[in-house]
Amino acid sequence: MAGIEPAQAERRLEELGLALPAPPEPFGAYVMAVQAGPLLFLTGMLATRGREAAYVGRVGIELDLESGRDAARLAALNALALARRHLGTLDRVRRVVRLGVMIASSAGLREHPSVADGASELLQDVFGKARASSRLVYGVASLPLGSPIELELIFEIED
Repeated sequence: MAGIEPAQAERRLEELGLALPAPPEPFGAYVMAVQAGPLLFLTGMLATRGREAAYVGRVGIELDLESGRDAARLAALNALALARRHLGTLDRVRRVVRLGVMIASSAGLREHPSVADGASELLQDVFGKARASSRLVYGVASLPLGSPIELELIFEIED
């Protein structure tokens, strides 16, 4: 990409003092990552630690906005851990193409973008604003394990 310096995501993680968790494992009959040409598709990333939901509930009911943002950030850390395992290094990420954010929420929640920013801001901190993604955010009635957040990510990668 013209005008964008080579990725230094691994250095940024270190500078930010972020240690990635162990990559998540599937909860069903699917694979966690699929590469198609220069694109890496990650399955739904939950706000989990190991095999357990770290946050349970719906934003605007059992959880407040800040807890929702924290859950989105944790789901993004899980996504980075999975991408690193698949790619060997996050420095192979050219761009975060798309971030999909599903939020289990109350019917009256209107702050979806603010909750989703928990994930978007982390990805921008790691990859830089020049690699910011397009984004789709929507509220849903429930998500697996009672998690308030589920992320879908598509990365463009270098060989």
